[in-house]
Order: sequence, then C-alpha cells, then structure tokens
Amino acid sequence: MLTIQQLEHNTEQVIELLNIKNFDASEIVPQVIQLNQDRKKLKTDSDVLQAEMNALSKEIGGLFKSGKIEEANKSKEKTVSLKLDIKNLQTKLSELEEQLHNLLVQIPNIPHPSVPKGRDDSDNLFIRGNYPEVEKNTNGLLPHWELADKYDLIDFELGVKLTGAGFPVYKGKMARFQRALIQFFLDEAVDNGYNEVIPPLMVNEDSGFGTGQLPDKEGQMYHMQVDNLYMVPTAEIPVTNMFRDVILNAKQFPIKTTAYTPCFRREAGSYGKDVRGLNRLHQFDKVEVVHVEHPEKSYETLDKMVEYVEQIINKLELPYRIVKLCGGDLSFTSALTFDFEVYSKAQEKWLEVSSVSNFESYQATRLKLRYKEDGNKQTQYAHTLNGSALALPRMVAAIMENYQNAEGIVVPEVLRRYTGFDILN
Repeated sequence: MLTIQQLEHNTEQVIELLNIKNFDASEIVPQVIQLNQDRKKLKTDSDVLQAEMNALSKEIGGLFKSGKIEEANKSKEKTVSLKLDIKNLQTKLSELEEQLHNLLVQIPNIPHPSVPKGRDDSDNLFIRGNYPEVEKNTNGLLPHWELADKYDLIDFELGVKLTGAGFPVYKGKMARFQRALIQFFLDEAVDNGYNEVIPPLMVNEDSGFGTGQLPDKEGQMYHMQVDNLYMVPTAEIPVTNMFRDVILNAKQFPIKTTAYTPCFRREAGSYGKDVRGLNRLHQFDKVEVVHVEHPEKSYETLDKMVEYVEQIINKLELPYRIVKLCGGDLSFTSALTFDFEVYSKAQEKWLEVSSVSNFESYQATRLKLRYKEDGNKQTQYAHTLNGSALALPRMVAAIMENYQNAEGIVVPEVLRRYTGFDILN
C-alpha cells in the first residue's frame, strides 16, 4: 500500500508512473489527498474540544472544593454538550478514515521507472536467454499429456474423478520425480543461504491483506467460509507474513527464507488449449524464496535473485528466456518483475515458470514491517521481494517434452541422485 506521504510529496510523478500500469490515478490520488486534509482538520477540531473538556473537568473539581456548587454545575452542563460534540467528531473521523483506507487499497504499487509501457505480455521486454535448441525440427515430438498417458505417469482423468479438472494424480516414477524436483529446489535454496520453513497451507484475512492478495484477488483463492480462511495460492503469503507487525534491526538484513508448499488457485476464467495438461492447474507444488531487505539494497538483491533462478534452470539444461514485464502485465503489488519462461518443444511455446519481483515498501506498509538503524529511534519500512524457485507443473512439462526419446523421458543428470533412476518410462 502506498503511503499518504508518497502521494502528497510526489503527486504528479505517482500519477505519471501509475499510468505505465494503465491505471488512471488522476482522480483517486487528489481525492485521497483531500480526504487526508479533511481528516487532519477533524482530528484537530476533536483534539481542541478534548483539551477544553479536560480543562473543564479539572476546573469543576476545583469549584466543588471551593464550595462554588452553582458554577460547578454549569460547567458540568457544558461538558455534556462537549462530550456529544466530541463523539460526533470522532464518528465522522472514523468514517472518513475508513473511506481513506478503502481508497488507498485500490491504488496499485508504483512501477519502477525502468518498467516498459505496454498492454499485455506481448509487450514484455526480452532480457536474455539460452535456447539454441528452439529452432530445431520438433516434428514427431509428443506433448507432455500424451507422454504422461503413454508411460502411465500422470492420470488427469482420475484427478477429475476425485476432485475436478486441474487436480492431476502423479503415479509411480512421476510421483518420485516430483519429490526429487522439490528436494533439488530446496537444497539449492539452503545451499544459497535461505532459511527453510514449513508454513501453514491456510491463511487468515490479515495475511491475505498483508501481501496484497486481498482485497484484489479474493476470487482467485479457495475460501473456507465457515472458518474464514484461505488456501494459499503461493507460499509468499504465509512466509512474508511471518514478518507482519515486526520491527527489525538493520543489521538483520538480508533475511532470506524459502518454503515448499502445495499451492491452490481457482484460475477462474481459464479455458482453452493453454490450460491443457500441466499448463494451468488448480493445485500444484512450488518452492518459493522470500527476501526482506534494506531499501538501499533491494534492487541489487533482485538482480541476485534473478541470477539464482537462472542458475537452477541452467542446471536442468532447459532452453529459457528472461523477460522484464511491461506495465500492463505487472501485478498490482509489484514495482518490477522478471519472468522466466522455458520452451515447450512439442507445444512450440514458452511457458512461464517463475516470477521474481521487488515490491519495494508496498507490502511492508500493509504488513507494518519496519526496521531501525542503530542509534536511530525512527522506524522505516523495509522492502520485500519474492520469487518462484521454482513452480513444478510447467517445469515438469518442459522436462518431459525436451528430454523425450524413443525409450522414454531422460531424467536430467542433476536430478538422478534424487530419483534413483535415469529414465521415466
């Protein structure tokens, strides 16, 4: 969430930058500023009356002690009127503060100045990649859903029977292969200094609000109405919320956390060929990495996170590319995001497998996640970052399609010590 100070001190710049996200802030930002001025005036008026009330209360006690009963009673009558005025002002103040909050949560994060303008993913900016095999002839290659059926590795129809579309059943060697990928991703994270946690798979409203999923994306989350809890669409939510209402010492930076969780997404409105097989699921596994960082170092950290994800994909020897998201493709909460895409040979298309983002202080403001420098009592908001390292379904799809041969699906060499076998068949 943006602070009122950000909007007041950089009004025109904020409006201009939000336009890169195709968000017209020309009305809502001035409205927030005006409401805040009204709030300050109401607060001042309330404080003045409260001070008068306190002075009268003190005076009444002195009048009673002096035997000036009539004067004391007149002053008491005045306090009754003051109490009513104060109550009315505080009611108006509460209503105005609620209006102000409701407007603030509608304003997305300001994009970094380097974010390119654009409407959708077709306008994303290519950064770099490694895909020498992409141009080769792909005739005769099977898509992963046909490979899964041929070798009895994934049962999509059984998942429909048990739950519904988007909940596949992984069988035999593929079940072990899934565990191998998860362990590989976690080992890579721990070896790179991340602290592993196992968080809850359900979160409350405060957690959803803290990272920006609520009130923006409630329709994409599975909601248990009786308990008012949400299934996690990503480990980002519980892991980042570990630091909600926390004041850190600047010496604690960087804080690096990783977690594996199943993830649950309704994916409302998704249909067609792009959701076939493992391309888009309602339940999938993912290893997430989360950073809490000093504001002066967060973009240096973002670059390191991009390099970290890149080296994992390189170890799996998959063709990939990195793109910088344009304003129209950037999420509500992100200031800057790099997406990783791996090439699906049989489908002849790029599949997004990771997003690495810097949220700057946007989430931290919602979380009340602050820090102090030594010798300074004043707190400041930290910066938060996160990335998929990595999401499994499309990685599995890409491995299956890129590593297929006449005998089956060759297991990438880096995974063989985890699987105990060399081929999926």
